Amino acid sequence: MTIRLPAADGTLRRHEPRTEPLAVAPGTPFTSRTVFAAAHVVADPYADVSPDSPAAVDWDATLAFRRHLWSHGLGVAEAMDTAQRGMGLDWAGAAELIRRSAAEARAVGGRIACGVGTDQITGGTLAGIRAAYEEQLAVAEEAGAQAVLMASRALAATAGGPEDYREVYGHLLHQAAEPVILHWLGPMFDPALEGYWGSSDLDAATDTFLEVVAAHPDKVDGVKISLLDARREIDLRRRLPRGVRCYTGDDFHYPELIAGDERGFSHALLGVFDPLGPLAAEAVRVLDTGDAQGFRALLDPTVELSRHLFRPPTRFYKTGVVFLAWLAGHQSHFTMVGGLQSARSLPHLARAYELADTLGLFPDPELAQERMRTLLSLHGVTP
Repeated sequence: MTIRLPAADGTLRRHEPRTEPLAVAPGTPFTSRTVFAAAHVVADPYADVSPDSPAAVDWDATLAFRRHLWSHGLGVAEAMDTAQRGMGLDWAGAAELIRRSAAEARAVGGRIACGVGTDQITGGTLAGIRAAYEEQLAVAEEAGAQAVLMASRALAATAGGPEDYREVYGHLLHQAAEPVILHWLGPMFDPALEGYWGSSDLDAATDTFLEVVAAHPDKVDGVKISLLDARREIDLRRRLPRGVRCYTGDDFHYPELIAGDERGFSHALLGVFDPLGPLAAEAVRVLDTGDAQGFRALLDPTVELSRHLFRPPTRFYKTGVVFLAWLAGHQSHFTMVGGLQSARSLPHLARAYELADTLGLFPDPELAQERMRTLLSLHGVTP
């Protein structure tokens, strides 16, 4: 049976859905790479809220999705950009998410790293920004989770230059109980982060970033680079102190960056590994055997879907991620905190379905097709 899907030009095209999913079984953690999937949150569809209300989260479904990722050997990057930090999930909700997910990780033996930022404030002094970071760092450490020091909108708005970044991050790294992951999120993901590390010149910003790392190598487990620039990431990772990992956050070039070259490779902390979880895990296990070609054969075909999900405005990629989780049966509805389910068009979602179905990402292709037909009907399209 075919399904008619709307294209951006207003026409309908026919797609013949798969009848069988890609066969991928859960497995053990990896040996050659450290891999985190940045995970989304599942909204409570019955909550009587508006887009600017505090997030109403379905905790059972949210934690069940994390168990799904852990079962395939993936780590979970919690309360990050993918979880709609600053786009529907406020600090109170993020703190609860960190506590619940860290407890669940301990219960099932899963690996977790949690985002630490300053989103409980919107601006202020450098001292106030340090205090906001410290508050969130304490929550992550008390929960027993590794901290990911995320980029701060407040710091971007307040800092007068590179010296302010060196001062704030130096202070935080000095007092961190365990090595952290430093996260450089580019403005394509959040326009408020333009000029981070004290300059809009990426070469100058990279120098400042690396100066912070070099001053505290014992407190930096790794750096997460989300600039969608493979060459810059490769150049940066080659300049890292020995023992400091590079975690790619490049949702456009991840297969080649993870596979690496004769001079090194990137580990991974990726939002696209939320919908790709089982397939990505299988690919990394192939890489564990030394078969880089087999790894690329599995993961390269996923890049078209990832580039589609992360197309500009890139910050709305979360809508496609949650949409695919609904189609895959990981949640019973397509509702998002902050009402973000409306952030992508019907043709965009239809193409995401088509690409994901072609890859065999849906455990139950019939369920995915039924839900896609329902969405089309709600939009007045006869599928």
